[in-house]
Amino acid sequence: MKWFQIRENDGRREVFDPIRKKYVALTPEEEVRQLTMHHLVTEKLMPPGLMAVEHSFKLNGLSKRTDLTVFAPDASPLMIVECKAKHVQLNQGVFDQIVRYNMSLQVKFLLVTNGLSIFFLEVNPETLEIRFLDNIPTYSQLLQISGKL
Repeated sequence: MKWFQIRENDGRREVFDPIRKKYVALTPEEEVRQLTMHHLVTEKLMPPGLMAVEHSFKLNGLSKRTDLTVFAPDASPLMIVECKAKHVQLNQGVFDQIVRYNMSLQVKFLLVTNGLSIFFLEVNPETLEIRFLDNIPTYSQLLQISGKL
C-alpha cells in the first residue's frame, strides 16, 4: 500500500488516500488523518479493507461522518477516530464530539489526535464509563478486548 503520494492539481495540493483510492485535498486535517491511518495500518496492523474514511451515520436524525471508522470482521464498528489539524487544541469540545458520535455507533474504542497528541479511550458499554489507555492496541488485541475474536 503506497502512502503520501502528493500532487498539484489546479494550484492545490492533493494526497492520494489509499483507503478511499483517490486523491483528496491535502488540508491540515487530512495530513493528520493520513499519518494516523498509516500508523494504524503499518504499526497496529489494522486491515485497510476494514477501515472507512468519512463513514456516514445518523445522529438524532442528522447526517454525520466520522474521520475514520475501523470495523471488526463481522462488519460492526470497532473504533472511531477523530482527527484535528495540528494547530487545533484537543479540548473538551473535541472529546464531546466523539462521545456524541459514539451514542449512535456504540463502539468500544475511541481515538482522538491532532498529530501532536494522541488519546486512546476504552468505553464500557454497560456503564458508558470512559477510560484513557496508555497506548493503542493492535487490531487483534482490540478484537480480543472487545470479545469479537
